[in-house]
Amino acid sequence: MTRYDAKAEFHMYLQRAREVLVWKLEGLSEYDIRRPLTPTGTNLLGIVKHVAGVELEYFGPVFGRPTGLSLPWASADAEPNADMWATPDESRAEIVDLYRRSWRLADETITELPLDAPGTVPWWGDQGEVTLHRILVHMIAETQRHAGHADIVREMIDGSVGARPGVGNMQAPDQAWWRVYHDRVEAAARSAADA
Repeated sequence: MTRYDAKAEFHMYLQRAREVLVWKLEGLSEYDIRRPLTPTGTNLLGIVKHVAGVELEYFGPVFGRPTGLSLPWASADAEPNADMWATPDESRAEIVDLYRRSWRLADETITELPLDAPGTVPWWGDQGEVTLHRILVHMIAETQRHAGHADIVREMIDGSVGARPGVGNMQAPDQAWWRVYHDRVEAAARSAADA
């Protein structure tokens, strides 16, 4: 019987979500990865940029481990939501590289500290005293949440769906089947609304 390694399992779930976010950019034009597809401006590259910055903060300064990186969009005088979209001079390659660098820095923290290592999240107020365990769970939830956003945004762009590379997890790849299914769900919604 093998010994259960909670930290390794948490790390695996975090890494899978990270990879999904980068994968959702593949094969798309600069316009498509940047264009806002919700009234609040949700876009694929902005999601990656946001999660890169969040991961740097949670696995860096929260545990007294400075990253040495300056993120202009995270400064006190940055405009609201500056981390949620990419300016024309911020390239896809730069943002993806920043995200991968954030992984490496976070992975060092995850590898070097025990799950019960203490940290402080100043913006959490009186709930700010945390452990690496809590931050790992928080970042898995945060990254998976944004991976779900990316799933929907990518589907809106070109119809691509799937949980991660090589795992489609959808019932039927046939577009005709999906149209019938969509229409059935729409009819049920209208029927319920008219009742």
